[in-house]
This record gives sequence, structure tokens and C-alpha cells, in this order.
Amino acid sequence: MHVTHLSLADFRSYARAEVPLDPGVTAFVGPNGQGKTNLVEAVGYLATLGSHRVSSDAPLVRMGADRAIVRAQVRQGERQQLVELELNPGKANRARINRSSQVRPRDVLGIVRTVLFAPEDLALVKGDPGERRRFLDELITARSPRMAGVRADYERVLKQRNTLLKSAALARRHGGRSMDMSTLDVWDQHLASTGAELLARRLDLVAALQPLADKAYEQLAPGGGPVALEYRPSAAGITGHTREELRDQLMAALAEARKQEIERGVTLVGPQRDDLLLKLGQLPAKGYASHGESWSYALALRLASYELLRAEGNEPVLILDDVFAELDARRRERLAELVATGEQVLVTAAVDDDVPHVLAGARYAVADGTVERL
Repeated sequence: MHVTHLSLADFRSYARAEVPLDPGVTAFVGPNGQGKTNLVEAVGYLATLGSHRVSSDAPLVRMGADRAIVRAQVRQGERQQLVELELNPGKANRARINRSSQVRPRDVLGIVRTVLFAPEDLALVKGDPGERRRFLDELITARSPRMAGVRADYERVLKQRNTLLKSAALARRHGGRSMDMSTLDVWDQHLASTGAELLARRLDLVAALQPLADKAYEQLAPGGGPVALEYRPSAAGITGHTREELRDQLMAALAEARKQEIERGVTLVGPQRDDLLLKLGQLPAKGYASHGESWSYALALRLASYELLRAEGNEPVLILDDVFAELDARRRERLAELVATGEQVLVTAAVDDDVPHVLAGARYAVADGTVERL
């Protein structure tokens, strides 16, 4: 799969941009702050419905504009599709496929698949658990787009349950009458059911990533491993593997935590509080790995993701956003050699010398809101 044309309207710094793309390597080169990352960010948005740089859509719309458009022509084998997203901050986004009637934005998931390397990836190793949960859930959705609906359902149930718990906590603190908590039983069942499906997918993904991540780390930093990925549920009793086992165990964990949850007014059990422990040798990478080791670990996770999606038959677009400037010469060359054969590789760099020679291909100069092929 590869993108053959990218069109932007009022996206970030671009009033308009039309960028034809070829298979193989394409590098966008230009000084910092000129819009290189904006181009690959747009491709990534089509794949995930989110940005790797910001948590909301508002910064993605050009100043003074009401909306932004991201459109891409995508080829998979002999099949071509046109996918379009209209970003409307404060209102519902809109989507189209092949210029037909509107579809839900999440219906476009799976048409474009990406794996994106960026300086922000260091947070996978050094950051909070939420960074690692997001990494897992975006990859789960890339593998199975229908999981976007499961994730949305879980977030909706969690929000409703937290609202009920917060009201109960406030009533207790202010000496009000005890609330009827029978509704909480219903939300427990919904939370356990959707949570079990999400949890089962995460556990399956971690098991699939483990050998690939270990291999990738060895390729990037020979002799520096091994690495191990260990999923850490928020409750000690979550040990199952099937959806049915996990649902029952989540129900039991919710029952055990109920008193404390009512006191604190928030859900304390579930996938929203889990973590992925990253180990380097016998120690947690967070807090023990050096800066270079942390970079290698983050890259290994992305390479493992790439190989996993590649093996499932629909090769993703590989995006390397200002990564090479962050790496020493050894890691730079090893990473370039590992990804050079990708069906489509998009690279951003401040200067042409930052792009390793093995990544030969098309070059675009990016400056002052213009994108010009060299």
C-alpha cells in the first residue's frame, strides 16, 4: 500500500498543497519550522484520526480558517481509493471515501496504514503509561479497524461510570443521602465486557510484538539486549487470556474496588490504568536505560510494529519524521538499512546530509509554505 497523492487545504501552515508521491523513498528537506512535519503528520492523521504532536484537532487548522481538509489517493495492488477527512474543531469531523456520500471518520481507518517514527517516541520509554497504552491501542486499530468502535464504546462507558462515581463521592462528602448504586452494576457489566475485548487484544499484541522487538533491538544495538515486554494490568487478579476469563476477572476486580472507587469518585480498575513494562536485560528501561538505549528501544518498538503489519499482508507507509538527526552515525545507518526496502518511506530532514545515502529516492524542498520537487 502507498499514497500516490496528498492534498491539503488549510491544514497547519498550508493554505493549499498538492504533493504527488511515488513508491519507495521520498524525503522532505528544509529548515525547521517550514512545514515538513506537517506533511507527514497529515498522512499519519488519515491512518489514526489523530496527530503524533498534539492531542486535539484545533492546532491542525490554519490560523484564520474554519476547517481543514486532508485528502489522499491510495493504491493497494490494482485498487485505488480516495480518502478525505474534514477537520472541524468544536464540531464533528466529516469523512468521504471515493467522493461518495459521507461516512463516519472511523470508517476510513485501514485504508491508510502508517508506522511513524518521531522524536516524540522517546516518551514510549521515558513517559507515562498513557503513552504506551496509546501505542498499543493505535496498533491494535491498525491491525483491526473495527477496534476503533470498541475503544470508543469503552471510553463512553468509562465516562458514564466515572460521572456516577463522582456524584456518589460528592454526596457522601457533603452528608447527603446515599445514592441508589444499582445503576453502577449495569455500568460494571458494560465496562467489563468492552474492557475484556480491549484487554484481550492488547495481550495478544504484546505477545506478537515481543520477539519482533527483541530482534529489532539486536539489529539496532548488537549485544545490548535482550528486551522484554510485560503487560501490567491495574488489578492483581487479571490473569486470564480469553475474553470470557478477562470479563469475569474484571467484574471481580470492580466489585473489590467499589468501596474505594466511591470514596475517590473515579474508576480504579480497567485498561485505562494498565501499563506496558519495558525491560532491558533484567531492569526496567524507564529510569535505567541511557538516552541512546532508550532511543534504540523506542525505535525497536516501531520497527516491530512495522514488521508485524508487514507480515499481515498490507504493508504500511513508514514515516521517519526528523529521526536521523537524533541518532548517532551507527544507529542512523542501521535504521536506514532496515527500512530501505519499504514499499513507501517518507522522511523529513533539516538538511540533505541527514538522510542516509541508502535511502535514495525523490526529494522535495520545503520552505515558506511551498513544496517543490527537486
